[in-house]
Amino acid sequence: MLLIGDDWAEDHHDVEVQDETGRKLAAANLPEGVAGIAKLHELVARHGGEDLDPAGVVVAIETDRGSWVQALIASGYQVFAVNPRQVNRFKERYGSSGAKSDKGDAHALADMVRIDRAQLRPVAGDSEAAQAVKVVARAHQTLIWERTRTFQRLRTTLREYFPAALNAYSDLTLTSTDALELLIKAPTPATAAKLTRTQITAVLTRHRRHNRDAKAATVQSALRERQLGLPEPVTAAYAAAATAHARLIIALNEQIAVMEEQVRAHFLAHPDAEIYLSMPGIGEIVGARVLAEFGDDPTRYTSAKARKNYAGTSPITRASGKSHTVQARYVRNNRLADALQTQAFSALRSSPGARGYYDRQRAREAGYNPALRQLGNRLVGILHGCLKTRTRYDEATAWSHHTHPHAA
Repeated sequence: MLLIGDDWAEDHHDVEVQDETGRKLAAANLPEGVAGIAKLHELVARHGGEDLDPAGVVVAIETDRGSWVQALIASGYQVFAVNPRQVNRFKERYGSSGAKSDKGDAHALADMVRIDRAQLRPVAGDSEAAQAVKVVARAHQTLIWERTRTFQRLRTTLREYFPAALNAYSDLTLTSTDALELLIKAPTPATAAKLTRTQITAVLTRHRRHNRDAKAATVQSALRERQLGLPEPVTAAYAAAATAHARLIIALNEQIAVMEEQVRAHFLAHPDAEIYLSMPGIGEIVGARVLAEFGDDPTRYTSAKARKNYAGTSPITRASGKSHTVQARYVRNNRLADALQTQAFSALRSSPGARGYYDRQRAREAGYNPALRQLGNRLVGILHGCLKTRTRYDEATAWSHHTHPHAA
């Protein structure tokens, strides 16, 4: 067996090769890409011999995606993705100075995968379809997060020089393209007050708003309210900043819509989509996000508990002396946690069993978030069972052990 620590950078990889006793066999700086992978295979062949099974090559690297990782998996190597924080903690056994080097990180990774391999999670062998869903689902969600950040900047800017706009466009939602177009058309209090109802209605009509006449009247009235002003040059500067943010949000809206169609297309093409969509509270977008983060490797989660632990929905116990507490997991996959929270909330309206389970947690004086998290934990277990048996969700079967008023 060969143990390899791979500290990757944008254009190169520092690697260290060890044998099972921890003896350092080689260290190299490899270029990114085909040439680097070829040199890594040469190192493996040189130190492993002709009879070495590819599965006997174990690699630790601080990422679980990318063409390099896929090339390692395709070669038959065992690949373990290690959290950088784990590596930093592991390195503390070498010294407390906090010194860092790429070679040192490669050495620590090789030691970790040799000593603590049983505590690490191998990179899942997800199908190409699942990998595609993951790429588009993450890109879509990242664009939404970026839009939220840009909106917060726009909102802060408007509060400082044009707070009336926040009130005027609140019914339209300021992230909507029609509200942003009106803001770009009249980005200052003076120009906004001159907007006619016809001009406002024309923009709302182009974006197919309902009750556009009433909405136009409300917008016009709010824009004409008196407010404290700033000097004209300062107002103009703020207006330029607000316009830039508004144009960026419009562009993000367009790309979010494009990526949403990609998410749907890739998700619906996946063979597990039917099972995910049968679950309460899961639609195409949330289903794609959950599938993307769980993956579809059938060997990755050995039990429902393992899937729940990865999801971060199961609690953790802290016991020391007479102290014994049960707490929520906060070190987790935040993308997955967000999607499961959304599913649990939506399931309250679509599943009587989910609603009853949630109400029982609340009756035990659990808070809103803890009760919702427990419901999410239960739904993850149900999903695991459905995927394992390749069956669709069934309301009666899913909650058969939780129908009694005192059931957990």
